Amino acid sequence: MDEKDGHNFDQSAAGYESLNQSTKRQGGFRASFFIFGLVALENMGFVANMVSMVLYFLLVMHLDLATSANTLTNFLGSTFLLSIVGGFISDTYLTRLNTCLLFGFLEIVALILVTIQAHFHKLQPDPCANSHCLHGTKALMFYISLCLLALGCGGVKGSLPALGGDQFMNHKHQYHQKAGNKSLASFFSWLLLSTTIGAVIGVTVIVWVSMNKGWDSGFFIITLAASLGYIILALGKPYYRIVPPGEDTPILRVIQVIVVAFRNRNLMAPQSSAQLYETAVTITEEGSFEHEEKLPHTKQFGFLDKASIPSQDSTTGPWKVCTVTQVEEVKILARMLPIIGSTILVNTCLAQLQTFSVQQGNVMDLHLGSFKVPAASIPVIPLLFITLLIPIYEFLFVPFARKITNHPSGITQLQRVGIGLFLSIISMAIAGFVEVKRRNRALQDPTRPISLFWLSFQFGIFGVADMFTVVGLLEFFYKEAPSGMRSLSTSFTYLSQSLGYFTSTILVDIINSITKKLSKNKVGWLQGQDLNSNNLDIFYWFLAILGFLNFVNYLFWASWYKYKSAASQETPRVELNERASDGSPFLKVEETIQRLEVNPAPTYKSIAST
Repeated sequence: MDEKDGHNFDQSAAGYESLNQSTKRQGGFRASFFIFGLVALENMGFVANMVSMVLYFLLVMHLDLATSANTLTNFLGSTFLLSIVGGFISDTYLTRLNTCLLFGFLEIVALILVTIQAHFHKLQPDPCANSHCLHGTKALMFYISLCLLALGCGGVKGSLPALGGDQFMNHKHQYHQKAGNKSLASFFSWLLLSTTIGAVIGVTVIVWVSMNKGWDSGFFIITLAASLGYIILALGKPYYRIVPPGEDTPILRVIQVIVVAFRNRNLMAPQSSAQLYETAVTITEEGSFEHEEKLPHTKQFGFLDKASIPSQDSTTGPWKVCTVTQVEEVKILARMLPIIGSTILVNTCLAQLQTFSVQQGNVMDLHLGSFKVPAASIPVIPLLFITLLIPIYEFLFVPFARKITNHPSGITQLQRVGIGLFLSIISMAIAGFVEVKRRNRALQDPTRPISLFWLSFQFGIFGVADMFTVVGLLEFFYKEAPSGMRSLSTSFTYLSQSLGYFTSTILVDIINSITKKLSKNKVGWLQGQDLNSNNLDIFYWFLAILGFLNFVNYLFWASWYKYKSAASQETPRVELNERASDGSPFLKVEETIQRLEVNPAPTYKSIAST
């Protein structure tokens, strides 16, 4: 390397050092506090709606019981499913902060529409003898507001966790190996705690206001809280580390790999991965650097490697040949699919706690001393468990486990998820025994039902399960995702929740259909409104058995999964003035290494290590 090139290296090093100094005040937990504020305020309303909106549909919109339940389930499932949209947009077109603010605006508009309709009786349907009383412009306003609310909430959920995770990366969008890993794991735990604190206020204070002061008052408080939350998020902009969206559409990059691999299906894969294509590591004439994550080659899904086989005529282009990194991105997503599938059932179990367990509580003794607990506030039990356990987990369990495993998070993300899946099995098994006790007491002495707090066992254990599962999945999908797909990847957590809700609806219908044909009285396990004549206990145990089989399935896929190599790091991508030896503008991995060995760059090494 000549003197001029060395000077350019020094300039680049100085430039990155200056950038590093300027970003020291950005990111970290100081920036995360703004995110925690939004999460707490926004979830006050979201969780309150989650547990009580079925009553609003039933009592104010005059939908029948089945339609009210299905409308709520479809709303929640759609909300979590639409998180994919928010993740995709923040990875491709907008920054994660701007994506949150855009979808937050849609959420506030939707809440205003819901509040207006709840306040003015002229905008509400009149009671009728039919099963559907909602028609015309009233129905149009109702469903438009719900669709906007689902889109707004879902879009924020798809981009906000990744925005928080970005605060623990350095200026090159790379993790600080030790401190960054510890802080990132803690961030997702505190994110769940913020969600839980907001949810506790929602299912107690806001639900009480809605039931006693009017639905319009409850929705008005929710609207104010969400608006304040997004103002707080916007005020944190000077403190955030903002990661710009990628140049390429993530989905397009995946399609390119599949198309090129299929086109090359008849070609023989090279014996050495060094013969596959990867972009070169060089330096521009100006001495500038463009950082791009480089992923090492893995042996799984070897048929996809054919997308990186050089063409015989040395032609290049995204639809002709793909880099090793691009192929590895697709492999990562493929490895994630069984993990997503294995966590659907735990969310199906969660749906039972939000429906059947609430119905159980409604026919139990709801008194806490002289105070009567609203049935819709029953989910506060697992929320309180989570609120108490997260600090214990972070300050006691993680340091203790870290000494044993030497892992920054104490245990790996997939181990954390596995613990959650196992605890959900125990929760469903206990739920069956509690239902047996409740029904026996109700049949023996209907005037003396058992206390509501018998449900605290199944709710409490599932609350711990949810803490392990949700936090583990968020951290797993964020850390394992390619750098250009982190928002989309973290939204897979909510995709699993969405599929869990939809699976619950399908499973209940199937169980009722089958058991109706098999039972002597031709009544399904879960049919009718009388819990004492149903077989809810058997259904809980059936879910526990399914959960155990799913847990065994999860153990297989979790042990099969290969984490991103610790050797994977972000390296400068540059343009070479000369081409490869075969005339191609691409360099093979082997030739790139040879050139770096011939022309080592002393100052480059120090830059890459910062």
